[in-house]
Amino acid sequence: MKELILSDDKYEMNWIKGAIEWGTVKCSLPIDIEVKRKQNGDILHEEYIFTNNSDTDIFTRIADIGIYTPFNDEYTNASECMKHKCHTHIWCGGEISYVMALRMGGEAPHLGLVLNEGSLGGYSVERDLEKASNDRGNFILHPSPFSLAPKESYVISWTLFPHNGKDDFYDKAKQYCNKFLNITADKYILFKNEQSTVTIDAGFEIYEKDIKITLNNEELPFQLSDNLIKFTAETKVLGEQNYQVCVDGVHTYLRLLALPKFDDILKARCQFIAEKQQYKRSNSALDGAYLIYDNEEKSLFYSPQYDYNGGRERVGMGILLASYLQKNHDSIIQKSLEKYIAYVKRELVNEDTGEVYNDYNRNNSYKRLYNAPWFALFFTEIYKLYNKKSDLDTAYKILLNYYENGGEKFYAIELPVNEIIKCMEAEHMTAETNILTAWFIRHADYIEKTGTNYPTSEVNYEQSIVAPAADILIKVYSLTGDKKYLSAAQKQLDVLGLFNGLQPDYHLYEVAIRHWDGYWFGKSRLYGDTFPHYWSALTGNVYSAYAKIVGNKRYIKQGQASLRGILSMFMPDGSASCAYVYPVAVNGTNGRFYDYYANDQDWGLYYFNKYNESI
Repeated sequence: MKELILSDDKYEMNWIKGAIEWGTVKCSLPIDIEVKRKQNGDILHEEYIFTNNSDTDIFTRIADIGIYTPFNDEYTNASECMKHKCHTHIWCGGEISYVMALRMGGEAPHLGLVLNEGSLGGYSVERDLEKASNDRGNFILHPSPFSLAPKESYVISWTLFPHNGKDDFYDKAKQYCNKFLNITADKYILFKNEQSTVTIDAGFEIYEKDIKITLNNEELPFQLSDNLIKFTAETKVLGEQNYQVCVDGVHTYLRLLALPKFDDILKARCQFIAEKQQYKRSNSALDGAYLIYDNEEKSLFYSPQYDYNGGRERVGMGILLASYLQKNHDSIIQKSLEKYIAYVKRELVNEDTGEVYNDYNRNNSYKRLYNAPWFALFFTEIYKLYNKKSDLDTAYKILLNYYENGGEKFYAIELPVNEIIKCMEAEHMTAETNILTAWFIRHADYIEKTGTNYPTSEVNYEQSIVAPAADILIKVYSLTGDKKYLSAAQKQLDVLGLFNGLQPDYHLYEVAIRHWDGYWFGKSRLYGDTFPHYWSALTGNVYSAYAKIVGNKRYIKQGQASLRGILSMFMPDGSASCAYVYPVAVNGTNGRFYDYYANDQDWGLYYFNKYNESI
């Protein structure tokens, strides 16, 4: 099958693509394969029948069999993406498995897939490396491991159907799967002594005797009312908690994660940075830099290659420490931060002109607008810590330099609009406040006028283009009270939310689709879905800021879920990972691992700390 166009789609989007045809089966075992399709209008039913015609039993492993389902998930340009490309949210949850594909612009109809028979244990991707970060790849769905006696068959079957969005998808899944279970939790990542209420919504009539929920082979109590099953998940032990669910013979699962108390995570991480991620060599210009830490080799790492260098995103470590010290006293962390501040002023920022350099030795051979707002935020945070006006002056000059070099039309990640204006007003910097406010307004006006016709950036189209658009609009609304910015922000939020899925797994729930960061920032240099990656927290950041303004309970919940969603990247001992590569395999290389590099992930921790108590 090479084309799938829904009948009521005015854009005539083809929901499938790829050099490998939909429904192609790859199998490394001596198994006969038969594929059957039956279509009724926009409803397509497919069966994949695997038969053992040998004389010996056959046992499969997760990657032995794969069915290609190449949903049209790639980034060309924003205009085309809005109408003709989709975000693909995959859940391989055993006998309850599905794909919720959403048109990137949000306009229905969308496409869904729900499993009817068999079990899916995971998915892999095959990437066209020539497209770099802009194509998510071809998806390959893997049946869960099974065994076949001679002449025995195993069936995977599913139904593809149109739907009108997230809520309608789950309603339709019940319609097209006669034993569908929708599992949700009010928290997927829990801190010590927290609880989470889990709800299982069955699309068929169920009875108490047919329900079994276990954790580590221990059966758990539950309540059944109005065809809803509820139970309480508790953090008795730290780490991943894999709850097995069986309802009327249907098996699936739910993944939660239990962590130490947040204050303990934050303290451990800040101490780790100060003690293990700072370069201390007085005869080197890198002295004082916060660098990558290789958790495999237990050593620091630097390379002039952009995403491994001594500047750029790694300033997030300095920002985290500066914000931590505003509420906590720690002489070791403070001494480390002071050494880093000296490094930044010496090597990465010109305090007279506001120019931000791409790497140490004031190397700006590659000019990058992303860097400037981050270092402006850094100097704003150290101003709040030490109350030195000179630091605020530097932050102001950085942003002025940023705007004088085209920043007005750039979708900057984390532009410190409200933070710096509040600080400058406190210092009675009236002229500077007026100048910067005018720039912020012009920036927001450009974003409001551009709407969803986003310009390309380092990736053609991505979550961290849409999130900054919403962020800047919300911040300028807070500055001006002009409701046109709030209205424009809501349109951005509608598009932003499409990047996030609702699968019952702490790696996935309200975690934005990103699929290149493991390659650019990790040791593995592996493309493929990164669930989570810390920039996913940009969505939680925006949700939380918007919820604080309008008091919307849905955005409060989604914001907290999104911000929590990145916390699995931080370990109890203070070590961290820049990305989790989620698929079973990427271009044949095993996935399902946290990358060894602690690189730039501390932005996520900064965001959670910032919004944890503010809404």
